[in-house]
Amino acid sequence: MAEARPGAASDNGVDLFGFLARFAPLIFLFVLMAIFSLLEPRFLSSINLFNVMRQVSITGLLAIGMTFVILTAGIDLSVGSLLAFAGLVAAAVAKGGMQDRFTVGEGGVGYGWELAALAAILVGVVGGLIQGVSITRLKVPPFVVTLGGMSVFRGAALLFAAGGPISGFEHDFTWWGQGKIGPVPVPVIIFLVFGLIAHIVLRYTRYGRQIYAVGGNPEAARLSGLNVTWIICSVYVIMGFFAGLGSFVLAARLNSAEAVAGTGYELTVIASVVIGGTSLFGGVGTIFGTIVGSFLIGVLLNGLVIMNVSSYIQQIIIGVIIVLAVAFDTFAKSRRKRV
Repeated sequence: MAEARPGAASDNGVDLFGFLARFAPLIFLFVLMAIFSLLEPRFLSSINLFNVMRQVSITGLLAIGMTFVILTAGIDLSVGSLLAFAGLVAAAVAKGGMQDRFTVGEGGVGYGWELAALAAILVGVVGGLIQGVSITRLKVPPFVVTLGGMSVFRGAALLFAAGGPISGFEHDFTWWGQGKIGPVPVPVIIFLVFGLIAHIVLRYTRYGRQIYAVGGNPEAARLSGLNVTWIICSVYVIMGFFAGLGSFVLAARLNSAEAVAGTGYELTVIASVVIGGTSLFGGVGTIFGTIVGSFLIGVLLNGLVIMNVSSYIQQIIIGVIIVLAVAFDTFAKSRRKRV
């Protein structure tokens, strides 16, 4: 009788470990929602659920971009700082300059939300491009480049606005963060639409397959004729795009842009991507998993807040979850190699 291979399907043809590895985030999300609903009936109210979705939408947009980066075995620690800088630039454009930056309420001539959004995205893209070039051309590890970027962009944000906020925008601007289409908040729609676009790009386009190839084995991808340098640089540009878009939506939602915006976002964003099943080793992951991971983190934090759990304990829980998720990913990868 042949000996069963590690990780192989059981006698009835069902690979229980493979099933859990694929659907664990979704299962955990439903279990978590059930637990919180039993402990606190208010959790499942429509108001609270839409509030969770609205909160998740900002970090969710960043997590979509981070998925592209991590799929190439990279990392971006500068997302929160770049978001703050891009948001301030967008706010200045929306206000028509810095003269009325401290005005509470509508003020200033303004150049419209269209130019404000374009400015935010442009700042994000340029920031991502600079980091991508530094990683690919200067051969500096992504961790070091983006760690430096985290400090540079935060300093640029503080310098740009002299440490103060820029507040008070026109209704056309704030609608993108506070408006609704039916019962659904606009930021949630933006998040889901761009999530769908990113899913299509990764799963059904040649470029998406190239990203997976580079993340799985960059040397083999290079020998196959792929422009690995361009692909790696491009994912940081995509990350910058989502940082810029997220900054615009965040400023619109809060009716304010600040240099301290996005502080700590890198932890939440990376946690969302890793918990969603994207491997830090590259080459494995989906946008669907990232969306599930984003909602899982949002539900967890919201449930802990409703239960009056200290914010300090919340940070500890997220840190532990990240470590466990990476440990599970490492175990899954070693198990696949043995099969």
